[in-house]
Amino acid sequence: MSNEVKILVVDDEPIIRDSLRDWLNDEGYEILTAENATKGLEILEFENPVISIVDLVMPGIDGIEFLRRAKEIQPDIEVIVMTAYASIATAISAIKEGAYDYIEKPFSLERITLLLDKLVDHKKLVQENLSLQEKLDERDKVDDIVTRSPKMRQIIELTRVVANSNATVLITGESGTGKELVARAIHSHSPRSKRSFVAVSCAALPESLLESELFGHEKGAFTGASMRRKGKIELAHNGTLFLDEVGEMSPNIQVHLLRVLEEREFTRVGGNELIKVDVRLVSATNRDLQVALRDNKFREDLYYRLNVVTIDLPPLRERTEDILLLAEHFLKKFTIENMKKVTGFSKEVTEFLFKYPWPGNVRELENTIERAVILAQEEVIQLKDLLQKNSPLVISSPADYTLREVETRHIRDVLNDTGGNYSHAAKILGISRVTLYNKVKKYKIDVKE
Repeated sequence: MSNEVKILVVDDEPIIRDSLRDWLNDEGYEILTAENATKGLEILEFENPVISIVDLVMPGIDGIEFLRRAKEIQPDIEVIVMTAYASIATAISAIKEGAYDYIEKPFSLERITLLLDKLVDHKKLVQENLSLQEKLDERDKVDDIVTRSPKMRQIIELTRVVANSNATVLITGESGTGKELVARAIHSHSPRSKRSFVAVSCAALPESLLESELFGHEKGAFTGASMRRKGKIELAHNGTLFLDEVGEMSPNIQVHLLRVLEEREFTRVGGNELIKVDVRLVSATNRDLQVALRDNKFREDLYYRLNVVTIDLPPLRERTEDILLLAEHFLKKFTIENMKKVTGFSKEVTEFLFKYPWPGNVRELENTIERAVILAQEEVIQLKDLLQKNSPLVISSPADYTLREVETRHIRDVLNDTGGNYSHAAKILGISRVTLYNKVKKYKIDVKE
């Protein structure tokens, strides 16, 4: 083991400190010791050990509190707690606070070595993954958008052209295609990039709450309004306001938003003061607003105000060259987050990822890879990790059905598995509840209650 790995041992018992120091020095580790948590925290400030082994029960600051403070000083430090009072409760408490593992006294020095070797291997894997992430080919990652698709490349170029103007932008596309990423890319390349990017989902709140969320309110404007509150439009002053699912806005809020775009001013709910605002508006929708116009559900004047420039995002099934690239990207991300040693996909998984139509688009792919990483028992993800019981993925061969049939079966299965709970089903599918309702209505899906 490399002596570059520096370990801090914190224990009020000299025999424990000395035994661990002597043993682990012989194993090639560089060992620092402290007789109490206060001294250990001082050492941590200056020496930057990568691992700490700390006794759970000590006079003064105990091991749990040391763990909390150590993570504040050095968030990436890994902590192993030792306890002579081992129980499920203390173990869970330590793990919840961020400990890597715990070990019960008395313990064998060989077990400590095995635990440390495993931890060091894990940290090396994390570092390698981080390095790979940082070195991800720039041709495949622009503005946090991972792609090789020529169509997406054109969209990225368009975002940079549009960014230099102050024009409103309407981003269209199915749920899960990455509309907010594109909006953030526009903001990051604009003259407003140093100011706030404020995102609001117009489908997440009922009309009254959305109005307050956007425009703010005065004290006493409604029951529970105990103080003045600035809205998201005001918070986005001189920056960018992103309105997701703008097609779900009520007619009343559409009128107020139109005034902001035309007059650059608004009033808070319950107020009379005119507030001037300079906001760049980017909006997004998965609905066909032309249909909403015909059905008198969306104002024509607002539509043309929002739709100065349109960016239409392709679904994942139309950028198949990105599926495996994105899967690898998410694999690296979630192996780090979940501290799992998962290095790739089996041949069967690779074939499945490529053939599956991904009705939930990139968001569904991301959710699928995250779940597979968590469930994986081997270093390579197997098909069973994707198709666990209650998996939202369609198990039948996608080639046997049209896209509409696949999506219909998929939505029906997930809704049935969740007992008709639209909120839960929408989360699994990676779409909003409003979008789910619309698809159920469109496809005339029968759901078991």
